[in-house]
Amino acid sequence: MSDQLSVLFVCLGNICRSTMAEGVFQSLAKQDPYKGRIGKIDSCGTGAYHVGEEPDDRTMSTLESHGITDYVHAARKVNPSDFDKFDYIFAMDRSNLSDLQRIQQRKTGSKAKVMLFGEYSGTGKAEVINDPYYGGRQGFETAYEQATRFSTNFLQEVFPDVEEA
Repeated sequence: MSDQLSVLFVCLGNICRSTMAEGVFQSLAKQDPYKGRIGKIDSCGTGAYHVGEEPDDRTMSTLESHGITDYVHAARKVNPSDFDKFDYIFAMDRSNLSDLQRIQQRKTGSKAKVMLFGEYSGTGKAEVINDPYYGGRQGFETAYEQATRFSTNFLQEVFPDVEEA
């Protein structure tokens, strides 16, 4: 087993929230002091609605407006093997979490810690990342802010020995 962490982000369709979280997390993981500490980073959906599609244009434009210009992804559906490949599987909302927990129950001995990404809200209360798909740009900005805050808090918790650059 690698000493690098592996993280999977999961929402419903894998074109808005989980891709936003993956893009943000990849960007943070490439920077000091986290460079080399994170191995596999991916995202997927609990549904197969958008398999093979690129992220929503609004996700990409939000990432790009915050300086993340190198993110590339094709949507995929969660696979039971993901529970063996990843150390952490983060659900964007409680419905996603419930779906993931059902899959994990059928997968005995899996290594993944499945949890709501918003457990790392930093507020003492778990938050969900609401699906911005049917809304406007502000929903994507909110998802970006949450993904950034949750990612930062998670990294600080799992790597308490490092100081931010």
